[in-house]
Parts: sequence; structure tokens; C-alpha cells
Amino acid sequence: MMKKKIEKIIVIILAAVLLLEGCAPEGKNTGEQDSAAAGQAAADGAKEKKAEKDEGKQAAKNAAAPEIGGLTYESTMELTYAECFDVYYYEGGYALIDVHDSARYLVSPEGKETPDSIDESIIVLQQPFNKIYLAATSAMALFDAMDALDSIRLSGTQASGWYIDNAVAAMEAGEILFAGKYSEPDYELMLNEECDLAIESTMILHTPKVQEMIEMLDIPVLIDRSSYESHPLGRTEWVKLYSVLVDKEEEAAAFFDEQAKVISDLKDFQNTEKTVVYFYISTDGLAVVRSAEDYIPEMIEIAGGRYAFSDLADESGKASVPLTMETFYDTAVDADYLIYNASIDQPIGSIDELTAKSELFADFKAVKEGNVWSTGKSLYQATDIVGQLIRDLNLMLTEGDAEDMTFLHKVE
Repeated sequence: MMKKKIEKIIVIILAAVLLLEGCAPEGKNTGEQDSAAAGQAAADGAKEKKAEKDEGKQAAKNAAAPEIGGLTYESTMELTYAECFDVYYYEGGYALIDVHDSARYLVSPEGKETPDSIDESIIVLQQPFNKIYLAATSAMALFDAMDALDSIRLSGTQASGWYIDNAVAAMEAGEILFAGKYSEPDYELMLNEECDLAIESTMILHTPKVQEMIEMLDIPVLIDRSSYESHPLGRTEWVKLYSVLVDKEEEAAAFFDEQAKVISDLKDFQNTEKTVVYFYISTDGLAVVRSAEDYIPEMIEIAGGRYAFSDLADESGKASVPLTMETFYDTAVDADYLIYNASIDQPIGSIDELTAKSELFADFKAVKEGNVWSTGKSLYQATDIVGQLIRDLNLMLTEGDAEDMTFLHKVE
């Protein structure tokens, strides 16, 4: 009797074990399964929250659409990363561009009149635009990306100052003329060429009389504030703003989606936890780094690194923060990587050139381990391929092939 009871108990235990094994996937125990399920649930929940947040943000933008007498609101442009502007569409092909903390512009289609009841503060931009004076260098690549260089007639930069091949070719062919830099434009040439719009960077705010003079010539001024975008692709998304001026919305959207794919490709990449310093040395010997709120630190994070000056902020809101070498040394000396920002200063070709700027660099961990890199001069103008820099950073952090990089090169 006892033997039969024992056999029965053994059968029950075996059946229970088999049942449990049948419930768990091969190679995983139930604890791992629960953990994976919890992780997936958290990821799905985060996605749902982001989607709800984006929907709420878009709904708020739609509700904030300015009322313009005589025009009927239709929709608001959907933006993924840009936060410094919005575009509102109205029936009849009209669009209102709102550049935050700057001005609003009503883009009026060719052959159509401007509503009489428009607010006096709104600047009217009458299409078509084919004689633009472009003084905001960061915008040239965006016009080039959507095949709209024929809209630009005048440049605030000479051919020798451009790193964009098509812009150089257009200037050499006489299709784009040099009309003086932003602070000293050639007003006579602007008049003779019948300039229809001046696109300026925020540098024009330092020379307000120049802006006043351009506007006195009946040439509207649009100030590009893309440099204030906190996300790296926020600057690139300004291509959508310019597409409204030249009727290239579809081309701009397709181009931007391709650049945004870089981020989606890296979304599951585990951070390396390696620290990165992005800087240059000014003529007065200060180390100029980026504020933690700038788009460069964000790019480093997306690429899989940690920005060494993660707590650094400038009270004035500036992206660049100058530090004494002693202050810079305290944080940067132990960083895993140094990247020299040659888009502002001249590129450095060797470690000797770096230590010539300060002997303190000889103590830096990155210098000792051979992890010093430099950007090229073309970086600031390359707003159309910002995603390539994120790829470069990822290759650097993962010891990828330097030959596959676009902007970075190793300093030996």
C-alpha cells in the first residue's frame, strides 16, 4: 500500500514538472519570461505615453492657430523635433509661419491678394521667391537638399567660404552672386537684382540698423533661429519651414524622414557610458564647450555616449560656454574622448598642435589613450546631414571604421 502511494506521488510530481516546462519557452525560466514580459510592457507603455503626448501637443498647436480675417484655417504642420517654429495652413494655399520669439510671416500664393484685415505685426511674404538673399549659412544646405538653389540669387558668403559643392558651382557659374556679408550687405545690388526676401541668422540682431535698412528697401527679413533648437534634428527640420516658401513640402518631408531614420536605427542601442568632451580653444586661451542643453550633447547621447559636462548651463541661454583651462581640466581630464570643434576654430592635425594650445592636455586620459578626434570645417553648414555626425559618433564610441565617417577624423 505504501509503495503504491509513493508511486502515485511521484507520478503527480512528474506531471506537475512537465506542465511547468510546457508553459515556459525553451531556454527561458519563468523568472526570465516574467522579466521580459515586464520589460516589453514598460516599453509599450512608454510608446503609448509618447504617442499620447505627441497627439496632445499637436492638438494644442491646432487650437492655437491664429485667426486671420478672410482666411479659413485648415491644418497645422506636424513637426517631430523642431520647437522654434510652427506653420499653419489656410484655405487657398496661404500659410502662416510663426518663428517663436521673433516674428510671424504670412506666405501669400502667387497671384493672390493679402487679406485686408491681417494684423499689422504679421510680415507678408508674396510668392514666388527666386531672388532670395541668403545670409544664414546654415540654411543653404537645406535649400540644396530639396533642389531649391534656384530660389537663391544672392549670398552673404563668398564661393570660397562655402563647403556645399552645388552652392560653390552656382556661384562660379554666376547663378548666385555675392552681395556682401550680413553686417555689410550690398544694398545697391539687392535693389538691382530685385531681391524678394532676406534670410538672416540671429547675428543680424547685433546690427539692427542693417535690418532696418533692408526693410526700408521693401525687402522682408526672415530670421533663422534654427541654432536655438535643442534637438540635433530640430535644425534639420527647418527644411520644412523653407519648403513652404518654395512649394517643396513633399521633397522636404521625404528628405527629413531619411535623416530621422538614423535615430530610429539607434533607438535600441545600449549606451557605452563612455564620456565625451566637445570643445575648442579660443584665441584668448579659454576652452569653449557646449551647454548641456545644446543639440551636440544630445547627439552624443543618441550615439551612445555621455556628455562630460552634463550639468553645465549658461545663464544667458547661450549654446557655447567659455571656461578657464583650470575649470575645463577638472572635468575633461578623465574623459574617454576629446572632440575638437574645428567648425569654429581651425582643425588640429596632430596631438602636438593640441598640446601647443595648452601643456595641460598631456595629462588628459583621452590624449594618453589615443582617443582625440576633430571635426572638419564644413560641419556647421551641413544641416542637411546632421544624422551623419550621429553615425560618426557611434562609430567612434564603438571603435568602428574611421573611413566610414563623414565629419570626424582621428588626431594622431
